[in-house]
Amino acid sequence: MKQLLLIFFSLFLLMELPAQISLDNPSFEGEAEDATMPRGWLQCKVGTTPDILPGSWGVYNEPSDGDTYMGLITRADKTWESVGQRLSRPLEKNVCYEMSVDLAHSKTYTGYNKPVKLKIWAGKSRCSRGQLLWESNDIDHVDWRTYEFEFYPKGIYNYIIFEAYFPGDRVVPYKGNILIDNVSQIDVCKRA
Repeated sequence: MKQLLLIFFSLFLLMELPAQISLDNPSFEGEAEDATMPRGWLQCKVGTTPDILPGSWGVYNEPSDGDTYMGLITRADKTWESVGQRLSRPLEKNVCYEMSVDLAHSKTYTGYNKPVKLKIWAGKSRCSRGQLLWESNDIDHVDWRTYEFEFYPKGIYNYIIFEAYFPGDRVVPYKGNILIDNVSQIDVCKRA
């Protein structure tokens, strides 16, 4: 009887732990093409026309995972590109999560050649930016590098947004790019 209760209690605890959260098409796979929304992702800012690369706009970096990756740009008119999607399950308030993303930069993105950064937001509704989860430095390297990070949501969030953004702390008219690939699932922190 004690063993049965122990098994039941263990299963109950496991059911209460937040499970991993997966993304649809985390490596932005699809037919390489300019101005194309990757399958599973939504436009989150007017004028967002991400590119599925390599091959368009003079960008020929090899993918870090799979066959393709996504390129986002910032523009001289102070606009930038942003995509998002609904998570497979909500982020829970005050839970430590960890994830990673591979980032690179292209020096030959047909005029959009300056480095920019990536901002990752969580939102309660489609494309809402409720909490900044993570922000990279300006990405100026052409090789793929994996960025691992942790975050604690301050609320319950159903959406995630990936946003190319200008360098530094203020909006500057700037034509730049960031390449994104191999986004991990979102896991509860191992140390939590």
